[in-house]
Amino acid sequence: MSLSMADRDGFIWFDGKILPWREVKTHVLTHALHYGSAVFEGERIYDGRVFRLAAHSARLINSAGLLGYGLPWTRQQIEDATRAVVKANGLSEGYIRPIAWRGSEVMGVSAIGTTVHLAIAPWAQEGRLSVQAKPGGIHMTMAQYRRPGPDVAPGQAKVAGLYIICGIEKDRALKAGFDDALMLDWQGRLAESTGANIFLVIGGKLVTPRPENFLDGITRRAVMDMAKRRGWSVEERAVWPHELDEASEIFLCGTAAEIVPVGALDERRYQVGLVTRTLMEDFKALVRQPDSEGFGESAHFAEAPAKAA
Repeated sequence: MSLSMADRDGFIWFDGKILPWREVKTHVLTHALHYGSAVFEGERIYDGRVFRLAAHSARLINSAGLLGYGLPWTRQQIEDATRAVVKANGLSEGYIRPIAWRGSEVMGVSAIGTTVHLAIAPWAQEGRLSVQAKPGGIHMTMAQYRRPGPDVAPGQAKVAGLYIICGIEKDRALKAGFDDALMLDWQGRLAESTGANIFLVIGGKLVTPRPENFLDGITRRAVMDMAKRRGWSVEERAVWPHELDEASEIFLCGTAAEIVPVGALDERRYQVGLVTRTLMEDFKALVRQPDSEGFGESAHFAEAPAKAA
């Protein structure tokens, strides 16, 4: 049995200090715990390097900006802290969870007057879905909840509160014997799974939903770039549920998931075909390149940080 996440050996970077894992604490009246306002990232370590560290660090800052608060650390400081705590833990492979939140000075809907905190926790862990995936791919079901529209929530922010419906749907899927659930958006178009982006192969073309109000994944961008480098046609557009019947291959992608074939979606069946297998191999090579910590295909995150509407 694996250790509890609260009871492990190792170190966590917390507000400028590297502390023993078990010593890192936060108060029960922290704003984020009550109102879901924490922003976070999920990152992977390959050969001691953090894949697309620059893009992840910039997106963390952007997410906080979309919620109306700034982080008192620069992207470079966050990157330096990440490398330092990975080194302190002696990890060459693993997963990292940076998380920023507003503290316990005030208890109420508004977080004005609270202190912003940042923690970076790395540990040894392989990909989640990629480890679970069977040779024939995972089995998905359709979710009941939908991703909210842009007039409801800031979908481009990786914020804890937006994962509530994802958690409900993931649990529902697992209890029913599935591996994950596919969510539609507020207009009834395909959006994403509970924690990863989706691609379909339709008529020889690679098709993926346009992220109008869900996370524009960093691995998603990498997949699109790898496909284009092979000369394959990539369409980023509205994708409707009936197109699931037209797809020959489907796969998910994300930092934790990497690239995971979908073998079935409810009663539909799909092959783990050439496109999926090729991109899986290309991705394995990409993440271990010497320059993998840069922005890569996600250079748009280097632009000015986003701000709350």
